[in-house]
Amino acid sequence: MNLHGIVAVSGKPGLWRALAQNKTGFILESLDAQKIKLVANLSTAKLAALDEITIFSYDEDIRLKDVLAKMKTAANVPDTKADGNKLRAFFREVAPDHDEEKVYSSDMKKIVGWFHILKDMPLFNEEEPAIAEPVAVEAPVAEETVTAEAPLAEAEPEVVATEKPKAAKAPKKKKTE
Repeated sequence: MNLHGIVAVSGKPGLWRALAQNKTGFILESLDAQKIKLVANLSTAKLAALDEITIFSYDEDIRLKDVLAKMKTAANVPDTKADGNKLRAFFREVAPDHDEEKVYSSDMKKIVGWFHILKDMPLFNEEEPAIAEPVAVEAPVAEETVTAEAPLAEAEPEVVATEKPKAAKAPKKKKTE
């Protein structure tokens, strides 16, 4: 599941795709059929990237990607208008270790709504792009052998001309009256 570039904007319904960034914020496009464009100013709007969202848990926080992947394999996903008890029972299946005191029914409704938006999109089924991690490579050490028969020749310094030297000017003659 590739959620890279998908964000939720505070105060705006639905999900948005980040198209570009400018000095003050991001240019976003809605993921619904209307494809509304929006300029989100970072000083006034809060953006949350879906690939970085976690859900409160008793041990370690649960990544939203993992919950959405389990929702994809679930038999029946409730509607966003379902009551809190049905949503809580569903979340016990897909995120069994979530903290029930910190995860509210409004949070669960939002996540189920996001799932319904994303489930039919091609990016939901494609693999996440692999991020190349830097690999430490040791360069082989070349051994140099110096023998008495073959002394090292010293290289002559290379001379590079940068400018033509200016010719010395003759002193000006004074005018005589």
